[in-house]
Parts: sequence; C-alpha cells; structure tokens
Amino acid sequence: MTSTLAPAQPSTASSISALARPEVRGLPAYNAGLSSAAVRARYGVAHIARLGSNENPYGASPAVAQALAGLAAQAGTYPDANAGALREGIARWTGAPAERIVVGNGSENLLEVLCQVFLTPGDRVVTLLPSFGLHEIYPRMMGAQVTMVPVTSALEFDVDAWCAALAGGAKLVFLANPSNPVGCMLDTAAFRRIVAAAPEDAVLVVDEAYVEYALHSPGFPDAVAELSAQPRPWIVLRTFSKAWGLAGLRVGYGIASSAEFAGLLHRVRTPFNVNMAAQMAALAALSDPAHMQASVARTVAAREVLVRQLRGLDVAGLRIAPSATNFLFIDLGRPNAPVHEALLARGVITKAWKERGFENYLRVSVGTAEDNQRFVDALAEILG
Repeated sequence: MTSTLAPAQPSTASSISALARPEVRGLPAYNAGLSSAAVRARYGVAHIARLGSNENPYGASPAVAQALAGLAAQAGTYPDANAGALREGIARWTGAPAERIVVGNGSENLLEVLCQVFLTPGDRVVTLLPSFGLHEIYPRMMGAQVTMVPVTSALEFDVDAWCAALAGGAKLVFLANPSNPVGCMLDTAAFRRIVAAAPEDAVLVVDEAYVEYALHSPGFPDAVAELSAQPRPWIVLRTFSKAWGLAGLRVGYGIASSAEFAGLLHRVRTPFNVNMAAQMAALAALSDPAHMQASVARTVAAREVLVRQLRGLDVAGLRIAPSATNFLFIDLGRPNAPVHEALLARGVITKAWKERGFENYLRVSVGTAEDNQRFVDALAEILG
C-alpha cells in the first residue's frame, strides 16, 4: 500500500532549538548520576555501593510490601486525583490540616509547580550556592533571575550574605534546611534572621527533604511553627524518598501556610501527579514510623563513623562539611572528576559536584557499614 503522507523532513538540533523558548535553550540538564546497571555494564563490577543519591540503605517498612501486594489487580484504574487518604495520613503525622497539604511526584514536582504558579519573566529568586540543581533550573525555566548566596569558607550558611541578598527583593525564596548538597544547617536563631530579612510579599519555600535526619542535630528549627508566627506566605516541602525509603516511587508533600495557597498549587499540578502505588506505599510507611526512625538513627550513627574514618586517612587537602543529613560533602583538594571515575571503576557510585567553584567536591551518601568501608578503602587507594 502506498502511503499518502508527505515524507518526513529531516530535523536538526538547530531548527528545533529555534522553536523552543529561549529560557529553555540555556538550561543545564539536571545531573541525576549513573544507575547501578550502567556502572555494572561499563566497569564489569559485581558489587555496587550506591552512595550517589542519598537513598535510605535500609529500605522501606515491611508494611509497604504488604500494601503493594495486591496492586496488580488495581493497575487498570486511576488513582485518587486528590490523594485524600494520603493527605489525611500526612495531616495526622504532621499535625497540619489536610486542606493545607499538597502532594507531588517527589517534592521536586512541587518545586516545579511553585515556579509555574508564582514566577513570571524578570522575577527574582534567592537560593543557596551550591544548590539542589532544580532550585535554579525551574526558576530559570520560567524566565526568573536567580541570585545564589554562597556558603562561607567553612561551608556553613552565610546569614549576613543572605540578609543582604534578600534586601534586594525576591518573589520566591528557596531555603533548603539542611542544605543539599552541603549538609549544613540553620539553627533557630539563624533561621529567624533570614525569614525576617525576606520581603513582606515574598513566598518562602523551605525545603526540608532531610528533616528526619536533621532532628538529631541540636538547634534544628521547627520551620512550621516559626513560619506560622510571621505574615509572609510559605510552604514547607518534605519527601518520602529519603528517610522513608520510597525513592523509587516518587512521592513528596508540602505544608502550605493556607488552604488558599494549597489551592493555587492544585490548579496547576497534573490531576494524577501521585500514582496509585506511591499513594499506597506512603500511607503504609506512615503506619510504621518506628522503622523510619530506626533507620535514621542507624544512618546518623554511621555518618559519624564515616567522618572519623575519612579524617583518619590524613590526606592533605581533604575537608568534610558539617552535615545534619544522610550524606557528606567532601572537598578532595583536587579535581573531583578523576577520583569520581576511579571510584566508579571500583563499583562505588558517588556524585561529583559540577557547579562552578565546587569542582573539587564529592557528595557521598551514608550507606551500609559495608558500603561505607568500601568507599573509604577505595578513596584511600585512589588518593594514595
């Protein structure tokens, strides 16, 4: 049969790029790192130490497996578009009203929706340097200007610099506490200073992806209580991907300052942005907080052991940022790319940071004792 369709015209990168919005053409790609399968195939290693994505090495509660056991029978139906049961479960866990809770396909989905709701070209966003990449990428996607406040030479928040930056105005403030990728933490007094310095019409977005780990650090602020005591609109973002062990199912949530704020996000998010498996798994995880808390405690203890082991290497130039998270930000004192590649060849996945000025740093997740030791031994061998 002869086709009546016109032959497809060859396309080029330049022609399709010309049709894209200029903001998109200049965006960097998010650095998600390599999968275990890719590393295994490339280097032929049998054991993979996954220390690049800040996952919970102890996995989800057994209650999650039980909840998902009959999922196949329901796979042909749509999930609850409003995630009602999950939002009620989060409300019980956090104490926040369900009408002020928004859920997303990971908390990064909510970062994207926030930018779509509030940002227009020319708006100003203030965030940290180095940052979680999407704190910069999503605002730039919307045509916003992003001001990034560097950490201090001691790899801590520079509160004075934050206050100065906010004095210049901001539509959105992305404040990750603790920081990703550095791991440093604002205590209550510093948190209050930054919030008070924000413009009265700024939207405050506090990213607490690592809150469960940070609660083990003295002085960590109660962001919801602190933000509730001031007049600016705000949202606190959290995730089930880290401490709750559900990274593969992608579910995060936000606690907003008002039902009206939450309603704006509901208008923009896709109707089924959290799938059925994710909703069921997150609700099941919430039923077993003891599992999460035990795995967090093990990880915090392992983090301190790992810090001592790394300092014991006595490698010139090696420096470790203070961490209230489940990862370490390590200054190698030399370019990270060759070290990162050598670690991959030994089956150890870490994340080599690529932001300008931080090309000497690795972000390394805290894994099992076995995988942490694997990393330390490999790093000692590579650095001599």
